[in-house]
Amino acid sequence: MSQTFSPPRATPAVPVRRRGVCLVISAPSGAGKSTIANALRASEPQLLHSVSVTTRQPRPGESDGIHYHFRTMEEFSRMAEAGEMLEWATVFGRGYGTPRAPVEQALAEGRDMVFDIDWQGHRQIRAALPADVVSLFVLPPSIAELERRLNGRASDEADEIARRMQAARDEISHWNEFDHVIINSELDQAIAEARAVLVAARLQRHRQIGLTDLVASFGV
Repeated sequence: MSQTFSPPRATPAVPVRRRGVCLVISAPSGAGKSTIANALRASEPQLLHSVSVTTRQPRPGESDGIHYHFRTMEEFSRMAEAGEMLEWATVFGRGYGTPRAPVEQALAEGRDMVFDIDWQGHRQIRAALPADVVSLFVLPPSIAELERRLNGRASDEADEIARRMQAARDEISHWNEFDHVIINSELDQAIAEARAVLVAARLQRHRQIGLTDLVASFGV
């Protein structure tokens, strides 16, 4: 009598929980950080965007809590002093900042967030969340190409372009404060490289807080 071999039943896998990633993307104006960040969000619906706090007035079509949290300068100052923002700054008399609570909740739930902010914001967020931040700086292929891109927008006068170029040089001087650097010569390649940074960050050993239970299930 022949016997039929039945393979052993697979043991259900132990779910591996992980803490979320706080991906910070910085770059000089015109290098493509917002385009790259938006491409990541579009391709990964689970990648969250932080809704910033601002003291400026809503523009047509903007809604409170969706585009920004619109607050008075008094409310903004109170939030900053109370430690309710991860990073904040006043630009041309207007306050902009990142509320702390939604970010910490998302990370604890294993959800990832992406920020396209400047080097100062990066410093503040890294100081507040040192174990959660993975940072990426985007460089243009050359300073001449950056100026060409800014001129190509055809929305600024020559003196504004000059101001933006000086600001770009100031921003670029902080490139070595970041974990990763990509050169945006070709946009699709730059987006792929940014996605690779995000995937690698998700796989960091310390971030996969469920690995201990998984390995224990191996009898190791």
